Amino acid sequence: MSDPAFFGYGSLVNLATHTYDDPRPAVLHGWRRIWQRTNLRKAAYLSVVPCAQTALHGVVARVPGADWAALDQREAAYQRHDVSQTIQHDGVIAPTAVYQVRAEHVAKAEGHPILLSYVDVVVQGYLRVHGDEGVAHFFETTDGWDAPVLDDRADPIYPRHQTLSAAERALTDHHLSAVMQKAE
Repeated sequence: MSDPAFFGYGSLVNLATHTYDDPRPAVLHGWRRIWQRTNLRKAAYLSVVPCAQTALHGVVARVPGADWAALDQREAAYQRHDVSQTIQHDGVIAPTAVYQVRAEHVAKAEGHPILLSYVDVVVQGYLRVHGDEGVAHFFETTDGWDAPVLDDRADPIYPRHQTLSAAERALTDHHLSAVMQKAE
């Protein structure tokens, strides 16, 4: 029996933020990303919601021995959903889960900005795994860009922040500017 896997669609796409086995590009059908406001912190979380018309590019990686404890702790605001039937990748077929912000944490609150350091981590991951097209796909298949963006690059708030090159920052800024203009 093979180890189960998770599908990463945000910071988990950035392989520098974890050491899970056998990460590889994957596509998840039937879900869409959203910047989700919660009652847990005053910053938006990246989450997913069901959407039959969307396919998300991301990564799939194995959870050795089905030991979900560390990943569940990292993703404590989220719950796992079985997406084994809607995932595509070129690896071993295994039970696969995606994390979604728990319903009891979802809030309609205002003033929950998107952390730029969070966006940077996600963009860097997509660039390294899926290239420029993957970065564009991330922005196109994510809702919630109407939230304000907090530029915390100088003093990152996001706990898994990464150092980006000038080109990676410029790529983030370019796409972010475009989606923010559309959201206005």
